[in-house]
Amino acid sequence: MKNISFILTIAIVFLLQSCDEKVLEAGFEDMERQTIYDYINENQEDYSKFIQILEVAQLEKTLSAYNPNGNDYTLFLPSNDAVDEFIKQNENFSSFEELIQDESFVYSMARYHVINRSYLTNDFPFGALPELNLAKQSITIGFQMLGDSSVYIINNESPVVDGNIEVSNGYVHIISKALTPTTLTTIEWLENNGGFTIFSEAVRETGYYNVLNREIVLDTISENPVTLFVEHDSIYHRNDIYSFSDLVDSISPGNTNYTEEDNPLHDFVGYHILDGDYYLSDFEGETKNYITFGQYPVAVDGETELDIAINLGKETFDTIVAGVGDTSIIQYITFYYDLSNVFTLSGAVHQINQIMRPQKPSVANVSFEFYEEPLINMYNEKIGEYIIQDQSLLSHISWTGGIDEMIFVKEIPADQLEEGVAAHSSWGENYIIVDGDFSLTYEVPRIVPGNYIFRIHAQAYNIGDQENAIIEVYFDGRKIGGMVDLTNRGSEDNPYQYITLAEDLEIKDYTTHDVTFKSLVPGKFELDVVIFDKQQK
Repeated sequence: MKNISFILTIAIVFLLQSCDEKVLEAGFEDMERQTIYDYINENQEDYSKFIQILEVAQLEKTLSAYNPNGNDYTLFLPSNDAVDEFIKQNENFSSFEELIQDESFVYSMARYHVINRSYLTNDFPFGALPELNLAKQSITIGFQMLGDSSVYIINNESPVVDGNIEVSNGYVHIISKALTPTTLTTIEWLENNGGFTIFSEAVRETGYYNVLNREIVLDTISENPVTLFVEHDSIYHRNDIYSFSDLVDSISPGNTNYTEEDNPLHDFVGYHILDGDYYLSDFEGETKNYITFGQYPVAVDGETELDIAINLGKETFDTIVAGVGDTSIIQYITFYYDLSNVFTLSGAVHQINQIMRPQKPSVANVSFEFYEEPLINMYNEKIGEYIIQDQSLLSHISWTGGIDEMIFVKEIPADQLEEGVAAHSSWGENYIIVDGDFSLTYEVPRIVPGNYIFRIHAQAYNIGDQENAIIEVYFDGRKIGGMVDLTNRGSEDNPYQYITLAEDLEIKDYTTHDVTFKSLVPGKFELDVVIFDKQQK
């Protein structure tokens, strides 16, 4: 019931924010020229300590100018009291003077508070802000109940006490505690926060320590981030599991080969680790199977009326009798929303309210946009065209034929376009391009066995002197359908089209699959997304 109340509160907050968004002027006579740094300087009695932090970090000039990316800045501004509160809770510093002397930390700390784009509170998601901060890390947004009201809380640690202060180069939001730069990997976060001793030991024993010890901020090419669904020790205690050995007896009795893929405990831990970085806002509004490090994906249903449901209908956890004829059967796992959306160097962490055992999922819609490639994920953070010639940098995409490069394109997001400029019609304003006589193969992640409608979304119309290719498509080496003419399927106003390749594609094995595109007539091929929609029967 706590989760239901929390979600209702969130819904009310969103409704109130969208209906009554107040933008506050900073109080300058000349608003067109007064910047974020000017605002802080004119209020030195409240923010003198953060001014010193900015100056040590050499960031004052940045906040005195316009963002060269053209999207302004957002500053989460801690007052002097908020900086004192940070020091009080930090073991490494006993005074502000000690903090200022640690120039390396202050450099990161200052940049951690600045987002490389302007955001009103009405733009805040229930999850990670789309744009990184100047420290190249994510900031997460949640909600906290204070009496009868709700407030935004940043990184689960600092409430916004005054928001939407508008200046010439962005917005300022006042926070009640300075933010702590992320320095811990996921496994370090588990071991430093306490209360996760059972799962942490299981991680070490099953060999997943290195997976949860990734430092994606430092290495964005060779590995992707991961998302962890984790049970607090109290969840295990509620199920009479008080130690790692109790967990073994429950999950893998008699089988101690914990590092083997077919070991039940190894599968149990891997099932909690999703391949990719997902926040609660990513789960809302769709039902999807998410690839895990276990033998099966985990099913998350974000289309229910109240909770985001994990493995809906797979297991019964509780029966609640509220009165005569009023019985609720709880057949899903959900999140502790106010304890989720934790950002670590390895990715996101979410606490769940039941023990999550591996379940064979039902068939669900899946789509793939090349995010399995760490290199593409890195390029996707900044607008531009990126030429990829070295195929060894890619692990799931390859090509042969008369081409020597592939291009990844990240367009300007629709909400950042100038008025009157049409948005690109690709899904995420990003796509790959090959041009010439090619054979392009994309190894898509594992798909639950079943029957699917197999489609792609691609540019399918010649514009100007552009000559698109005519292609054939193969699935695991088997030709699917006839030739696909990409020269005239769309129109100049709407060149991107959904192209159905098979109405009833049967997938028999839960494994990766190769989708290959071969040019019959050489030309340009802009591929946006590969789609497998469950067949309705």
